[in-house]
Amino acid sequence: MTSELEKRLTRQLAAQGQKDAAGMAHGLLVDRGHITPDGTLTTKGAERDHLGPAGRAKDRASKASGRVHLQREYTYDPKTNRAKLK
Repeated sequence: MTSELEKRLTRQLAAQGQKDAAGMAHGLLVDRGHITPDGTLTTKGAERDHLGPAGRAKDRASKASGRVHLQREYTYDPKTNRAKLK
């Protein structure tokens, strides 16, 4: 059972030319604490999976800014998978 989080990361890594994209994606998500070694989502992973790509991008941008911003203050560009302040 592969989560949407793992499927998306696998596709992104494959698009970047990674040879073993599935294995690398699995390892990264285990290291981050988003899935267990058997592929089950953790609580933290379920929260990230529920956010979807736009929510995760907005969350990353908010953390990177170093300031407190609400997700609705960001716009998401699906072509670049990035979010920026409105």
